[in-house]
Amino acid sequence: MATIERRVAGRWTAAPPASARTGGGRPGVRDPYLLAAGFFVVYTVISVGRYRDLRTRSWDLGIFEQAVRSYAHLRTPVSDLKGPGFPILGDHFSPVTALLAPAYRVFPTPVTLLVAQAALFALAVIPVARVSGSLLGRATGLTLGTVFGLSWGIQQAVDFDFHEICFAVPLIAFALEAVLRQRWRAALGWALPLVLVKEDLGLTLAAIALVVAVRARHRAPQLLRTAGLVALFGVLACVLTLTVLIPFFNSAGDYDYWNKLNEESGGGGPWGALLAGGGEKLRTVLWLLLPTGALLALRSPLLLVALPTLGWRFVSHEPHYWGTDWHYSAVLMPVVALALTDALAHSRSSPRVWLRQGARFVPAGLLGAALALAPTLPVAALAESETYRPGAVAVAGREVLATVPDGAEVAANVRPIAQLTGRCRVFWIGDPSVPAPEYLAYYGQGMSGDAMLRRAAGLYPETVYSVVADDSGYFVLRRK
Repeated sequence: MATIERRVAGRWTAAPPASARTGGGRPGVRDPYLLAAGFFVVYTVISVGRYRDLRTRSWDLGIFEQAVRSYAHLRTPVSDLKGPGFPILGDHFSPVTALLAPAYRVFPTPVTLLVAQAALFALAVIPVARVSGSLLGRATGLTLGTVFGLSWGIQQAVDFDFHEICFAVPLIAFALEAVLRQRWRAALGWALPLVLVKEDLGLTLAAIALVVAVRARHRAPQLLRTAGLVALFGVLACVLTLTVLIPFFNSAGDYDYWNKLNEESGGGGPWGALLAGGGEKLRTVLWLLLPTGALLALRSPLLLVALPTLGWRFVSHEPHYWGTDWHYSAVLMPVVALALTDALAHSRSSPRVWLRQGARFVPAGLLGAALALAPTLPVAALAESETYRPGAVAVAGREVLATVPDGAEVAANVRPIAQLTGRCRVFWIGDPSVPAPEYLAYYGQGMSGDAMLRRAAGLYPETVYSVVADDSGYFVLRRK
């Protein structure tokens, strides 16, 4: 059985195997998997319920469905929502989404993507709960696995449609579990695929490799060179992706998100952005460290893995990157959770009595905090009837959108997009690079038919549309 290191008198030593601390340990061997299965159900209900109730929050689910649909039919991955025939690898470099193509070919619906994402997020619960149980005992492992599963970053990502980072979360979790088990090569192996998930995650790979080097330097010094090469590979992969691969696929020959760092975006370049929004950034850091890590995570070098993600977010002029909304913090949740596990294990052997005693109550305190925050987070949707049975507005909206024929070219705004991408060619409404399509699909709460026609005339002044169907704020228009 793999050993796990602990800190005694200022030195890292091997901790006893799990069986020595849990009295055999077999009764709890299934706990992480059962816990993950439970969270899979929770995540699926939340995300699929939102989709069925036509409360999609962005165009991203439609973008990813178009890309995966291309992969499923063995075509170059494109997203017409980003522009007609836009190659998606020229936006973000996420070839890992091609893994969803076989399932999508069998079940061609955005629900396939949402269920896959729920499964990947739930999968990450297993290494968190498993290594926590090995280090800290069965009850604590279940507690910390639950705290991670309920963490706000994971919940926000589940609630915000689909994103490629769902692949990164379990990869990071398994990699850091391997670090805690001193399985250094496995840790590097789990982290290597991160370069195929998103362009910035090469830096996260480098950070994991550096943590491996720090933790292995005394027990396995022969691995230092390997860890260093992996770290270098991560940095080079990031640079290569940003400067060569994405521009190669991008029709403009550039990386579209450089403007988030430009002075024109907010003044002062990256340094100016770093100094801006200090209050919101501090709030994000505190949300990371308090309800998920209880500040104890600061005692573990594993927390260094969070720095690349926080770094690119905080030097950007895009305020959405700074806060706790959307999906941007999901990759940080396994880092903080396993850094906390590491810190709690080391605290148990600390010469400071107050730390040893206080650490015993941290898991229960964090679980209490997670449950107290639940009514303010997406998991609260489990108590809403619309999550299980679409409301009247959603039913009316589906009937309106059903008037768009299969295979039609249609321009749409946010809510109708993911309802149509599986059976139509869908563009973003008002995209100047797209000629007036045959159909428009639009959601405008409280909007009248005349107001919708004026909206269409403003977007496509050379084209006349008529209303085919409308109800409860949903409209379908057809070109005359």
